[in-house]
Amino acid sequence: MKILVIEDEYTLMQAIEAFLLSEKYIVEKAADYRTAHEKVMLYDYDCILLDITLPGGNGLKVLEKMKKEGKTANVIIISAKNSLEDKIAGLDLGADDYLTKPFHLPELHARIKAVLRRKQLDGKAVATLGNLSIDFAQRQAFVEDRLLKLNRKEFDMLVFFAVNKNRLVTKEALAEHVWGDNIDLADNFDFVYSQVKNLRRKLKDCHSDAMLENVYGIGYKMRV
Repeated sequence: MKILVIEDEYTLMQAIEAFLLSEKYIVEKAADYRTAHEKVMLYDYDCILLDITLPGGNGLKVLEKMKKEGKTANVIIISAKNSLEDKIAGLDLGADDYLTKPFHLPELHARIKAVLRRKQLDGKAVATLGNLSIDFAQRQAFVEDRLLKLNRKEFDMLVFFAVNKNRLVTKEALAEHVWGDNIDLADNFDFVYSQVKNLRRKLKDCHSDAMLENVYGIGYKMRV
């Protein structure tokens, strides 16, 4: 799961980043309006933590432009402002939740998991694809009662494929989602091919109903 933290308070941003990394998320950061706008327009995220007051502009403007462009990331507003007007404005613009500073990081994490469940799993804690089940919270996958032994990147790929079941996933989108926005600097995608090959083999060896198909020259599809 990839999260963008838009926050200009350095200490808070560092604390959020460290906490989310410890929970196995991919974390990208933006500390001002220009960088935030650029990232949400160029990349896709599972969840965006959005401060309202930013150097160079208002966070709600980022949200407004994002929604106009059809970006579908979950958005949780995190702001020191506690006015009803800001909360209503953010929710009207399409934010999924609102958290007022100061807050405890476990509470933030609970909010993130809740919005991800609502949007990606229809409120469920476990995704089921035939005899394959994926527990997002525990970061475990099973074929029937057999645990799939996956490394961190393999599990992240499996989740991305499951959420996009029956849809074409390009190798570029997969790399960006699992390895982060800095993938733009990579010379090739050989490391992606290697990880997908390993994941496909593990699914096949466990006789999973959910399998990965190659779409030649473009990417992959997960079929059940």
